[in-house]
Amino acid sequence: MYRAKKSLGQNFLKSENALRKIIEAGEIKSDDIILEIGPGKGALTSRLLEKAGKVIAVEKDDELLYFLQEKFAEHIRAGTLVLIRGDILEFSISDFQSPKYKIIANIPYNITGAILKKFLTAEHQPELMVLMVQHEVATRILARDNKESILSVSVKAYGEPKMIMKVDKRYFSPAPQVNSAVIKIDRISRSIFEENKVDEEKFWQIVKKAFAHKRKKLSGNLKGAIEGASLAPFADKRAEDLALSDWINLAKE
Repeated sequence: MYRAKKSLGQNFLKSENALRKIIEAGEIKSDDIILEIGPGKGALTSRLLEKAGKVIAVEKDDELLYFLQEKFAEHIRAGTLVLIRGDILEFSISDFQSPKYKIIANIPYNITGAILKKFLTAEHQPELMVLMVQHEVATRILARDNKESILSVSVKAYGEPKMIMKVDKRYFSPAPQVNSAVIKIDRISRSIFEENKVDEEKFWQIVKKAFAHKRKKLSGNLKGAIEGASLAPFADKRAEDLALSDWINLAKE
């Protein structure tokens, strides 16, 4: 009997409804290449293989890797499943020379931010991402309280996030401490920087500087980084009050 490893953030999804919604959100076509992060016992992998042309699954746990090799031996032989032992944060999709791919996964919650950063800012970005994350993280990404964070700005700068569904903790084994949610990040690209002729690196320097002291007003946080006239409309606001379009306008200056 396999026991989930807390150190690897393992919580296995057992909700058929959630699995179905994840697949629907992925809009999977028969020629799609899907990158799955942490396939676990293969519940989602099975459904991905029914729809996609190829699934590349990256698993860090040797014990689970052996289990998956046995379970999906036929698919591995056929080449529709490529099973890789490794850390997703060290993985390079460019090794597969695939022009397009999607990420669909129930990811380890302890590296959610790192996964988002790695793939959204990658040279070779996915078309879309459908991810199971902590519910609290999902609400922060969507900024449902109208208070933006560096996380929400980071996601919205590259794609369009939306909530697919909330998933109660009882639908996992073992049950985590928190509720979860399925989010979709669609239309991933760098178009916002290209269309507005904004330097991506400069944009992030400004955003990070503005969020460095969250309770301070922008007149203090961005002093010296942006000229007074450009900053004037936002001087009395805090970083959390600015929309993505505001950050683009500041970066233009």
